[in-house]
Amino acid sequence: MQNFSARETEWLEELNGIELASFWRRAFAFLIDWIIVAIVLSTIVTAVAAGFLAYMHRHGKSAEDITHIFPASEEGGKVDVTVHGGVKVKTYHMDEHSKAGEAVKVVTEVLVPVLYFGILLWKGKGRTPGKRLMRIRVVSIVHRHLHFWHSVERALGYGAAALEGGFGFIQFFIHPYRRCAQDRLAETMVVTERGYQAMQHKRQHALLPDTSANRDAPE
Repeated sequence: MQNFSARETEWLEELNGIELASFWRRAFAFLIDWIIVAIVLSTIVTAVAAGFLAYMHRHGKSAEDITHIFPASEEGGKVDVTVHGGVKVKTYHMDEHSKAGEAVKVVTEVLVPVLYFGILLWKGKGRTPGKRLMRIRVVSIVHRHLHFWHSVERALGYGAAALEGGFGFIQFFIHPYRRCAQDRLAETMVVTERGYQAMQHKRQHALLPDTSANRDAPE
């Protein structure tokens, strides 16, 4: 038989009084991270497209052959662009309702952002590049360390916050501990780096009872 253990209470007592991150710090950190995600996505898409086109060219495939693989949207027109050595290639707007379009949408809108926020938050011990720049950190309210699945769960929480029409982010101003939807889902909160380091210093240099005063006191 398994019994309930309130070991989280000790961790909550250590977090008691820690400085919480402001809304604007969190917002700017989120913006910085999405700019990085956009750069990563554009790099990946460019590299994959260049590699695929080079592969097709080596195997004697033409631009028309490629359009049969990736159906173009009827509403999207064709655009001629000039690249290396005056070679003209045709670019098409991919139909997002096709299988290829849906796959690209899942990768760009779900997989890459979740991996970015999940892995970097986990490896950064609560800090993504944006949070590092804004000097804030995500901490768990039930564990001393953020685990991988907690980080991924929090990354998925951004989608839940957005699906609520943005109300998931507005909860920052309602919740007493300034927790948004992603924080409540993953049981986390966001604190300042200054407050976190102060808490760590306090843990490493806990106040000890003055035994010398008791020893010198008259009996």
